[in-house]
Amino acid sequence: MASVEVEGKIISSIGDGLLILLGVKNDDTECEADILAKKCADLRIFTDSEDKMNLSVKDIDGEILVVSNFTLCSDTKKGNRPSFFEAMEPVKANEYYLHFCEELRKNGVRKVLTGQFKAEMKVRLLNDGPITITLDTDTWRKSK
Repeated sequence: MASVEVEGKIISSIGDGLLILLGVKNDDTECEADILAKKCADLRIFTDSEDKMNLSVKDIDGEILVVSNFTLCSDTKKGNRPSFFEAMEPVKANEYYLHFCEELRKNGVRKVLTGQFKAEMKVRLLNDGPITITLDTDTWRKSK
């Protein structure tokens, strides 16, 4: 369960499923968004009847809430103040964000909701289980 609140109003909420915090960097491409969306839709992290992580969000007929979060692109190597130089500029980042959400739908996720791009959001999450995973396309690029 997760929700997003803007200016005191809940604008999106989901039941069972995934909360995806999406950070978009300058060098991210639509191709990577497509791969990432497929990975998120197919990732087997929900438990089956034998209590094994064997089901995807699609298998449980779950929902996905995608929240844009440029602060995930922070660079903290120098000093104590993060730099956001690697974050994609807002207009292009929003296009990427919307493309990613559409790709989730194309990959069979029945309900994909969003936060509000560039808004001051309050994100709530009930983390029901031990799973928090980072998917980083930079890692995929480096392994090629």
